Amino acid sequence: MNLKDCYMSFGGNFDSVLERLRREQTVQKFVYKFLDDKSFELFETSMEKKDYKEALRAVHTLKGICQNLSFDRLYTSSSLVTNALKEDNYEKAIELTPQLSDDYKQVVNTVREYKESRGE
Repeated sequence: MNLKDCYMSFGGNFDSVLERLRREQTVQKFVYKFLDDKSFELFETSMEKKDYKEALRAVHTLKGICQNLSFDRLYTSSSLVTNALKEDNYEKAIELTPQLSDDYKQVVNTVREYKESRGE
């Protein structure tokens, strides 16, 4: 699996991120850093605690990272949850969370698989 295949499998746009970051090594570096980002975990914890203000901050951060890395599918689901929380529509945010979680896990699992396939 190469990095472009990795992007294709989780609904990202490799050409877009490569155009923005210019070098595949730079893209790879930031994709690997994504694995260490705690925004999604903070989002989940905050939603469980019904701390919607903190959940909004966390999912908004995740959305921005996804936009910068062209993780298009995850960007879309995080954007939908962000909008629901901004509108104080907590029920809708809760409804949308399983899709966000699935999209997030797909990115993380695919990136880990890619990293392992490279012996890293």
